[in-house]
Amino acid sequence: MDKLDFYSGKTVLVTGHTGFKGSWMCKVLAMYGAKVIGYALNPPTTPSLFEAAHIGNSITSVIGDIRDLKSLNETLQKYRPEIVIHMAAQPIVRESYADPVYTYQTNVMGTVNICEAVRLCDSVKSFVNVTTDKVYLNNEWEWGYRETDALDGYDPYSNSKSCSELVTSSYIKSFLKAKGVVTSTCRAGNVIGGGDFAKDRIIPDCVRAMENRTEIIVRNPYSTRPYQHVLEPVTTYLMLAALQYNDPALAGSYNIGPDDCDCAATGELVDIFCKAWGEGASWKNVAEANAPHEANFLKLDCSKIKSALKWKPRWHITDAVEKTVEWSKVYLSGGDVSEIMEKQIREYMG
Repeated sequence: MDKLDFYSGKTVLVTGHTGFKGSWMCKVLAMYGAKVIGYALNPPTTPSLFEAAHIGNSITSVIGDIRDLKSLNETLQKYRPEIVIHMAAQPIVRESYADPVYTYQTNVMGTVNICEAVRLCDSVKSFVNVTTDKVYLNNEWEWGYRETDALDGYDPYSNSKSCSELVTSSYIKSFLKAKGVVTSTCRAGNVIGGGDFAKDRIIPDCVRAMENRTEIIVRNPYSTRPYQHVLEPVTTYLMLAALQYNDPALAGSYNIGPDDCDCAATGELVDIFCKAWGEGASWKNVAEANAPHEANFLKLDCSKIKSALKWKPRWHITDAVEKTVEWSKVYLSGGDVSEIMEKQIREYMG
């Protein structure tokens, strides 16, 4: 907890703050006394965690497009953040097939724009760019990818995030290191947690099925992913940003994912969900013909961050699913979702 006490009184700019992970990020920062400036489009889903948990009441929310360099630059110059966490993105693989140009504009030029705005803002001391575990050239092998492995995402989303990594690397070498802006990139696994309302994600699909009292539809029960609760990467981004603020030698690229025992096939994840939910929850396999390509097997080697930051995952996959179910049942019953978020953050940090 002492590492996040660092944020008390600090001004932190979070891009993508109206999204699922961004809302959890803002909630954590607000609980630790940070002055949070959010920059993003309006919430990407209806309903949204940002609105359901009234995140905007405890932060300064700027509605703007990451593709708009002028607006982004004006926001940084106005609020003068010390720390910048970049999470704004088009984050869905299937959506990237439907609209690849928008995906590249957002994920590649959005990264160029935030790097440029950081370069021009002399208040920024620590910068973290959040990408994805899908940045790697996926060979469908059984061992985890390391930070030194080749970057070559297959689909437009994954590839745009590979490009985002390269953009950041160039800006570090060309500008940011010389300016004293300590910069890292983080490649997190698949996140789950309360308040994710996105389409084409398995846990939101499970919750919607429970809300509608229907059987859960699973497109590919055999694909293996590094699932983790959203608080795992969110708090780790913040810990890294705080530690590198005082120790520039920690800057780098880091994988953030669960231990091997928590890398699960989608069908296994849904089994855990059904058990946690109860009430006769069940699922069926409905494979799609001519579905767009997605990796079947993906794991991360997180030994680097475990060694450098003395970090380790706190919640196993069963814990992550149970916390998601707990949040979702509060939401569906009309309860106070802001309160349950704060409860879960205290439990996680405790």
